[in-house]
Amino acid sequence: MDKPNQEEALASFVRWGEGQPLVRSMILTSTRAISDGVADIFSDYDIILALSDVRSFFEDRGWLEAFGHVLVMYRDPLTEEDGLLTSCNVVQFEDGLKIDFSLWPVEMLRRITAQPVLPDEFDAGYRVLLDKDQLTAGLRPPTYQAYIPKPPTETEYRESIEDFLLVAIYVAKYFWRDDMMAAKFVMENFMQHEHLLPMLEWHLELAHDWSVKPGLYGRRLKKWLRPDLWADLESTYTGASLPDNWLALYNTIALMRKTAREVGTRLSYPYPEDMDRRTMAYLKKIENQEH
Repeated sequence: MDKPNQEEALASFVRWGEGQPLVRSMILTSTRAISDGVADIFSDYDIILALSDVRSFFEDRGWLEAFGHVLVMYRDPLTEEDGLLTSCNVVQFEDGLKIDFSLWPVEMLRRITAQPVLPDEFDAGYRVLLDKDQLTAGLRPPTYQAYIPKPPTETEYRESIEDFLLVAIYVAKYFWRDDMMAAKFVMENFMQHEHLLPMLEWHLELAHDWSVKPGLYGRRLKKWLRPDLWADLESTYTGASLPDNWLALYNTIALMRKTAREVGTRLSYPYPEDMDRRTMAYLKKIENQEH
């Protein structure tokens, strides 16, 4: 797959928009809109189309063929937001191009322009590609601070650990029942992504003065996380063997404990040692419970 030339691609999008009467403005957001954004050949183009008639673009999607042959796509329903109809098309084209089109009525862009603070999508970085009616003339410049995690309160810190340990008990029970699919789902989605990932992000933010955008799903975690923590994280993934998964569960808890203790020390929050100890004892009881 050839690496696309971003500026050529954007120029072709603009030419298309100039020939579409219903398209009044085109705005690029996300990674490709940031001058120092780390885009690769698989990075999406996130484009907002400000339209004089959203319904027409929603009901007839033939306009997408102007960008290439559609391979697969997700079609957002037509929804009403503050009295305005919006939709979205997430489109993968056969030649490798992927574009996420947000379909907005012109009035939505006007409202955002009038707001004193940019929404996160814009504050993270944007680039106006086309503006036939000067709709974006009053848009504030981005601060590039959106999507940077904020320090947790002590309550948020403790609840994250407590919820994590509670979910670990569910995983252990699923192991005991030989419900591996359920156990994997709960361990990877809830333990790792819902609770462990934020703790790891707080840890790396403390090391970088709350300035890093880790990205969705921990996708840039390897770049920023301390090497020993990344190695510990790798040890939490395994195949289908029940003994291996018990070990992965305990490794996941050990990583949460190690990370949370360091985060707690930096923020002067006490780690719930007694809760951890008693939960581990209960997990061992489940593991050793006869069937």
